[in-house]
Amino acid sequence: MTEKLLALLTKPFVLQFLEVFIVTQVLMVSVAAMTWVERRGSAIIQFRVGPNRVGPAGLLQPIADGIKFIFKEEVIPADANKPVFVLAPAIAMITSMCAFAVIPFGPTVQIGEITIDLVILDLDGGLLYALAATSLGVYGIVCAGWASRSKYALIGGLRSSAQMISYELSLGLSLIGVLLVSGTLRPTLIVEQQAGWFWNWNALGGGQLLGFIIFMIAGYAETNRLPFDLPEAESELVAGYHTEYSSMKFSMFFMAEYIAMITMSAMAVTLFLGGYHLGFPVALEGWSLWTLQILAFAAKVGFFMFLFVWVRWTLPRFRYDQLMTLGWKRLFPLALLNIFISALLVAYDKIPR
Repeated sequence: MTEKLLALLTKPFVLQFLEVFIVTQVLMVSVAAMTWVERRGSAIIQFRVGPNRVGPAGLLQPIADGIKFIFKEEVIPADANKPVFVLAPAIAMITSMCAFAVIPFGPTVQIGEITIDLVILDLDGGLLYALAATSLGVYGIVCAGWASRSKYALIGGLRSSAQMISYELSLGLSLIGVLLVSGTLRPTLIVEQQAGWFWNWNALGGGQLLGFIIFMIAGYAETNRLPFDLPEAESELVAGYHTEYSSMKFSMFFMAEYIAMITMSAMAVTLFLGGYHLGFPVALEGWSLWTLQILAFAAKVGFFMFLFVWVRWTLPRFRYDQLMTLGWKRLFPLALLNIFISALLVAYDKIPR
């Protein structure tokens, strides 16, 4: 029986399925945890108590929220385009999850006779795939705004599309410096080139600190988080593109937002901060080393997730003209400048590492 199980587990498609299943479940659990961190963190910042009724320190509040959403009545507006209205939350959520597929969250590990690459898709053009998947997420928002037949939802969808066009350019251009320094579009190779001490990371030794800052600012805009949450500005648009949604479809938009935050944080860690590498050599090997590396990756991503919460409850929302000014007159020229500097560093072999 053990030999049959081992033979089954060594088959590539079985390993791939298990990896996809485990990563998906970890993302779902992380989303639930982040809803608690968001509410608890905002309470601390605003000198409030936060969730404290369901479970110790409110830790079971995400479960209670999930049960509530499952049993809430689902309302579809009479004038809505029903097929598109129903499909929009799924588009937003699936595209967010697909982008995570090319992120390496650990090294290649050997367990007995089984070799496991801790990345779902190790593609030569993995970075292009991730950018394409994150870009497609706006279709879910635009479809939700149009299909709802609500003026508030429509304005939110239009704002989201304009915001995506404005900041997607800076986001993509900020990564060209990494590509010039690394010479590859494969995320696993980009991570391997940052092994060793922390000064080998692209944000430091790769001369990509400016690109890293641009990427993070554009990443906030891509995920529609404050101070870039114009598509769902409550004070102006009630709730924006998801105004008419209820029950699980409403929660799917929020899950998509948190998954997009996790994916954007993981991309920042992978491309600029050494990925799963610790930043210093350790006298470990085998399972203890790769376990520590997975935990290091999770800690880096967790830091950026906390930063998303911290920024949300610290900075006010931009006006729409300020949003566009920052995207086109500040970030876009700086992204071009970063490409120029990176090209000079590579051409004259002046990369600090």
